[in-house]
Amino acid sequence: MMDHAHDLACVREATDRLLTAVAALDNAALAEPSRLPGWSRGHVLTHLARNADALVNVLEGRPMYASAEARDTDIERGAPRPAEVQVADVRESAARFQDAGAAPADWTRTVELRNGVTDSASRVPLRRWAEVELHHVDLGTGYELEDLPAEFLERETGFLAERFSGHPDVPAVRLTDGTRAWTTGREAGAPGITVTGRPADLLGWLAGRRDGASLTVDGGELPKLPPL
Repeated sequence: MMDHAHDLACVREATDRLLTAVAALDNAALAEPSRLPGWSRGHVLTHLARNADALVNVLEGRPMYASAEARDTDIERGAPRPAEVQVADVRESAARFQDAGAAPADWTRTVELRNGVTDSASRVPLRRWAEVELHHVDLGTGYELEDLPAEFLERETGFLAERFSGHPDVPAVRLTDGTRAWTTGREAGAPGITVTGRPADLLGWLAGRRDGASLTVDGGELPKLPPL
């Protein structure tokens, strides 16, 4: 069972780490490319701020974004803003998300995200935690997948394995870091391929942040995963 209060606390801690890191960046640094193709660091920070507001919308029963076009426009418009404005936006939007999470609510209810995707409200804090942690890595400022909290690595690996479970384009795969194991793919009950690696490398591959070259593959080739 999801513990939304615990996850909200984890989001707060991850956001504090992010804000400490980006406080040292100046305007020139924010204009530099991030690790995400076509996005500067300013794009990443603007996305994080607008994602926080979007998840407030989700928790409060409104559409996550007005439209895909409006989402993209907001990111492009916000990306070149000065560093101090960007940092303040991330901080203030994060506070709005925490406030929405603290409001009395039925956390077992079903909520709607983008593209018609639905989920339990209790998993929204975990989704936000993933946004903050992975995009912190995407900034390319020295925070790496290996620096992610062990709990996050395990839970996000499980979350992404579940996301690809039953996907027609992903063969049956067993994932393991040597102590824990997950199954995924179109026939997750009887995987024919075993992928072994360190927690950071497994998550990096599942999340599209690493190519999987450091992973060991038995029973076939490393599958090509569809975009998240």
